[in-house]
Amino acid sequence: MKLRRFFPIAAAVLLAALPIRADEVANQWVAKARAYLGTNAALDAVHSLRFQGSFAGTEQVPDPADPKKLHEQPVQVAIDIIFQHPMQQRQVIRSDRVERVTALDGYDAWEKVVDLSGKNKPRVTLLDAMSTKRLRATTIENLSFYSDRLSSMRQVKFLGEETVDGVVCGKLSFAHASGIVFLRYFDRASGHIVKTVVEGGGEIREEGEMIVNGIRFPQKVINLAPNGRSTTITFDQVTVNETFAPDNFAVPSLAMR
Repeated sequence: MKLRRFFPIAAAVLLAALPIRADEVANQWVAKARAYLGTNAALDAVHSLRFQGSFAGTEQVPDPADPKKLHEQPVQVAIDIIFQHPMQQRQVIRSDRVERVTALDGYDAWEKVVDLSGKNKPRVTLLDAMSTKRLRATTIENLSFYSDRLSSMRQVKFLGEETVDGVVCGKLSFAHASGIVFLRYFDRASGHIVKTVVEGGGEIREEGEMIVNGIRFPQKVINLAPNGRSTTITFDQVTVNETFAPDNFAVPSLAMR
């Protein structure tokens, strides 16, 4: 009788001594990262996000001294990005000369380029399968806040700890069925994301913060390419849970002509 009575306690001690499974460790890191951003209730209530601001980088243009050569010059344009559940995305980049719209509607993705001078007709292109998969992956990543609630086709793994910029971080991979992987490094102390590494070795860093609907968003997103080039998106406004009509994402009829 006494042995039976104490068996559950002994079993509990034994289980506590066993190594924690890798996916359980990943879940713990995800929980910490989400807690830094906001409550589960606030994060899970998000069905759409809109980011409005500016995009700064460089573009290659003909050299005035030698039109056959190209040189880089700074460029800053307006940007408007929408993510909407379950699988819609729309990105508009607009300069004084051109408006470029890239959108996703489920498994359909397209790009429309408009010459704002009116000299050329708008050009619509259907995107290839890999470009569509990238848009789907980024839509999931932005709306899920690291959880798996929007995708059963993504696997999260804990890959150990590394020090980044003097900060001890947990390294997690967010691998999509399409083969697209985001490597994220989270501050062990706070859960704050330190950097994200994407395919090809590019890095994404975040700076500043804006709190909207009880959720932390970055003020700036800096993309660092392996060749050293960088672009910066600065957000002026973040809107949570606005409802966007289906025609914002549907393939334009121009693409069918």
